[in-house]
Amino acid sequence: MTLTPYRETLALRGIKSLLAVATLARVPIAAGTVTLTLHVVQDLGLGYFLAGLVGTAFTIGGSFGAPVMGRITDRRGLRPVLVLTTVAEVLFWFSAPSMPYWALLVAALVGGFLALPAFAVARQSIAALAPESHRLPAFALDSITTEISFMAGPALGVLIATTAGSHAGMYAVGTGILISGVGLFLLDPPIRSAGEAPPSTGAASIPRSQWLTPRLIGILAITAASTLVLSGTDVAVVAVLRAGGEVAWTGVVLSIWAAGSLLGGFLYGTIRKGLTPLTLFAPMALLTIPVGLGGDHWWLLALLILPAGALCAPTITATADAVSRMIPAAARGEALGWHNSALTVGVALGAPLAGVVMDWQSPPWGFAAVGGVGLLVALAVLPAELRRRRTAAAAPVSPTPANPASAHIS
Repeated sequence: MTLTPYRETLALRGIKSLLAVATLARVPIAAGTVTLTLHVVQDLGLGYFLAGLVGTAFTIGGSFGAPVMGRITDRRGLRPVLVLTTVAEVLFWFSAPSMPYWALLVAALVGGFLALPAFAVARQSIAALAPESHRLPAFALDSITTEISFMAGPALGVLIATTAGSHAGMYAVGTGILISGVGLFLLDPPIRSAGEAPPSTGAASIPRSQWLTPRLIGILAITAASTLVLSGTDVAVVAVLRAGGEVAWTGVVLSIWAAGSLLGGFLYGTIRKGLTPLTLFAPMALLTIPVGLGGDHWWLLALLILPAGALCAPTITATADAVSRMIPAAARGEALGWHNSALTVGVALGAPLAGVVMDWQSPPWGFAAVGGVGLLVALAVLPAELRRRRTAAAAPVSPTPANPASAHIS
């Protein structure tokens, strides 16, 4: 293994500052859902189902809002979107503690729609800053830092909410998003490379029919299925260990799983030529199905979950990399917004799916359910992927390509 791809990528102008600011910006965002849940349960005195509805409303709003914010970014530039979403989110998080439940539910839907697009902005800027030969390690670093943010954010949210109260937790999330928005505004990372037309020109408007291809839809389906498997696995781990009386080991198992994902993402970023999203996701889904065979032995569960976990970050990396390569720069913001929506939709669907199956059968079946659905999605996408490969193999090869790295579609 060589670290040269990472050294070369981090030496690119703007990459290190972008990753640093984006990582910090994602921490309060990652803390948002758990903070809302604790507020509804502790302060409003309601159950977890109603608390989950608020989180779902925020997720649904974000799923619809991400492509819209991306389209505005493509046409108007990044800073107007950052101002709009930062102001909207700060208003939401600072007013939410005083709202009755039903007002909070509606406000969460609007707040999610106008959420700070830190994830999509980072990926769009990576596509602008990194040449195609360095996008794979750049997106791998993005996936790794995202994982770190989601490990730190909820933990900090719970710590603040349980020690200073959930109101303080919500104010902390709002303050963190304000700082993040200002930081991204001041950094103003590029959304076009030097050779691409800026958003202010007429080239910024491209009909959606030109880039919303069957292959892109397939990649978005894989993206959603991958996070469906992840969120369902998360819930299934808790359920299996709880049923076996080993719930105290939950944090250890989930940490081992996350560490495997981080290591897999890191190793994937060191290779020169990536793999297609389907090539990574299909074995990830398949390897998730038998995890429940570990039963209630936490150490066996941890061992069985590692192979699938090692493919988590590489799969997300491959989907973002593929979208960035196949979409024209003038529509990249909207396309990556759809990518972000696919990620959130998968997260929203995975836990309920696993929960229904586990209630109907038993906790180990949660892994089989989400892994099986993921495998069905992979099989549905397979014919289109095979057709694309046959077409690419039959196409004549140019003797002098403008950019050799452009031949790599992962």
